[in-house]
Amino acid sequence: MTEIIDGNAVASQIRDDLTAAIETLADAGARPGLATVLMGDDPASQTYVNMKQRDCEEVGIESHHVDVDGDASPAELYDAIADLNEDPDVHGYIVQAPVPDHVDYREVIRRVDPIKDVDGFHPENVGRLVAGDARFRPCTPHGIQKLLETAGVEPEGKDVTIVGRSDIVGKPLANLLIQKAEDGNATVTVCHSRTDDLGAKTRSADIVVAAVGVPELIDGSMIGEGAVVIDVGVNRVDVSERRSEDSQTASDQSDTEKGYELVGDVEFESAKEKASAITPVPGGVGPMTRAMLLYNTVKAASLQEDVAVDLP
Repeated sequence: MTEIIDGNAVASQIRDDLTAAIETLADAGARPGLATVLMGDDPASQTYVNMKQRDCEEVGIESHHVDVDGDASPAELYDAIADLNEDPDVHGYIVQAPVPDHVDYREVIRRVDPIKDVDGFHPENVGRLVAGDARFRPCTPHGIQKLLETAGVEPEGKDVTIVGRSDIVGKPLANLLIQKAEDGNATVTVCHSRTDDLGAKTRSADIVVAAVGVPELIDGSMIGEGAVVIDVGVNRVDVSERRSEDSQTASDQSDTEKGYELVGDVEFESAKEKASAITPVPGGVGPMTRAMLLYNTVKAASLQEDVAVDLP
């Protein structure tokens, strides 16, 4: 029977395990602080920021937030970043993407203090990751590693195909999985939009990671028997384009009221028939990304305050 890897359950356990480390820091007068920066009023970004603030409240991390007008100059955003770099109560922060078109996101990342860069995107932190001395592992790749560990899947000696070459998931995950480490030592193939015969690459893999942002690009015919499938994609699709009224179930009617449903980069039902283990969407990788942001914030506080803690 195919194992459904429950990201909600794993993330909940990580949050529980972080509680002791947070209290150790708090007892030393150094309660971890995480800030979010939002430039503009993108509804999805606002939702993500709200979720991260709730996560902080649940585990005892101090939450801070900075709003910057979407029409403001880049300098105003840079000033907010400079303030956070100097704020001793903020141990880590993120600048929520996307930023407005008139702002260079790469320049934004370069201005973040690397020791407060809990996304792991600053060039210094990227370089340390590639060199095998990561200060902060990017949240989604690290979350994927935790999911594999929880499912009892050891990457060592496995063939891994990653579909997607983003700076956020594909590239850092590939670097992590090839490293000489307990959760590495895999042989990794990175695919993208110009890969010839994608199905041949995914069918030959022991582990398939889909992180390309194309709804249900990978179906069961592209999965090898017994492979482990990690679906990073979260895509909104129009319900009316997917189902006729005659085929709708009661749960589908709920989706119809919203006008959309969430699907991954993997066609779940057909892939489930071939995979030995698979993550669902939603409830798979997404909760892990948020949990690992908390993890990185606690680690950042430990480093800055020079207080040793046990991290899960």
